[in-house]
Amino acid sequence: MSHLVKPHGSDELKPLLLEGTALTEAKAKAESLPKVQLSSRERGDLIMFGIGGFTPLDGFMGQADWQGVCDNMTTANGLFWPIPITLSTDTATADALTVGDEVALVDAEGEIMGSLTLSEKYTIDKKHECETVFKTADLEHPGVKMVMEQGDVNLAGTVKVFSQGEFPEKYKGTYMTPAETRALFESKGWKTVAAFQTRNPMHRSHEHLAKIAIEICDGVMVHSLLGNLKPGDIPAEVRQEAIGTLIDQYFVKNTVVQSGYPLDMRYAGPREALLHALFRQNYGCSHLIVGRDHAGVGDYYGPFDAHHIFDEIAENALLTQPLKIDWTFWCNKCGTMASMRTCPHEAADRVLVSGTKLRKALSEGGDVQEGFSRPEVLKILRAYYASLSEQDNVKVELTGHSAR
Repeated sequence: MSHLVKPHGSDELKPLLLEGTALTEAKAKAESLPKVQLSSRERGDLIMFGIGGFTPLDGFMGQADWQGVCDNMTTANGLFWPIPITLSTDTATADALTVGDEVALVDAEGEIMGSLTLSEKYTIDKKHECETVFKTADLEHPGVKMVMEQGDVNLAGTVKVFSQGEFPEKYKGTYMTPAETRALFESKGWKTVAAFQTRNPMHRSHEHLAKIAIEICDGVMVHSLLGNLKPGDIPAEVRQEAIGTLIDQYFVKNTVVQSGYPLDMRYAGPREALLHALFRQNYGCSHLIVGRDHAGVGDYYGPFDAHHIFDEIAENALLTQPLKIDWTFWCNKCGTMASMRTCPHEAADRVLVSGTKLRKALSEGGDVQEGFSRPEVLKILRAYYASLSEQDNVKVELTGHSAR
């Protein structure tokens, strides 16, 4: 009997990935089906259906579920869910489909990733989704831009999933399904596991947050987003190398698991923090570390809005609970990492750490203050940014003008 938290809304995981004969037959059938192209975000969502990351959902949401999730963070049957999981297409494609049809779902490269049995076609108020989920309809917000540019018709229905895409091979050793992470936690004898969500390499503040969680829980899973990010963010391969190096050099052995998952960032701030907790429950995590500006972008959210939203949902909405941790930083007077709750010194003594500041310093070839990041991590990141500069220099030589 498992001692880990149960999956969300279910006693067991519900992966929708086909295998064996069922997969072979479904893929053959899909070749002759009408085709709907997936956006990058929808592709990641489909893979999460496949591996059980979105348990207990069985497919893309219909209009009643979309409305309920936008307005109340619950589906039509009362299941807690903070962000709509939808599939869209253009009007012409939708008009050619009839409810009851089975359609093939293809990615941008033409790979058939799965199929959907169409139960509903509907249009949405995109602005309403943006204002409820992102708290803004500003097109400068990358999540808003994503929604406003999607197709005009949503397609709902149950799905069958054929592929996990490139993730198992490209990130061999770190990419794991919920069933795999649960089995790993069980093998370690862990009952309580804190997930650390990251789309950045881990700097000293991140390291501090993870070590606080290790004091409380049996272990920590550093869970990196492997899907698409906004321009300027550091690629997953570089992040994975930097994180692995940090874990090897600065954490006690067998206290941390490094893993990754296939979603794109939505940059939905507080609502995305709830989604992060929800699918980490499916991965077997009892807690989610929630620091400053979790899943935020720009100045759209307050630094601790993601803390507050957990106090606004029903007590039984999630089994996975937040570990809310204050703003953390290196204090020159303390000579260590600290937080607003533990450091009595002035702002001038504090080195405030953020991924944005680190990326800016490295991309501009600037100095990184002591206490900001471990030297082994900085070495990897400097090599990455140096490679970008070399690429730009090659472009300048080829074109005769600056590539910037």
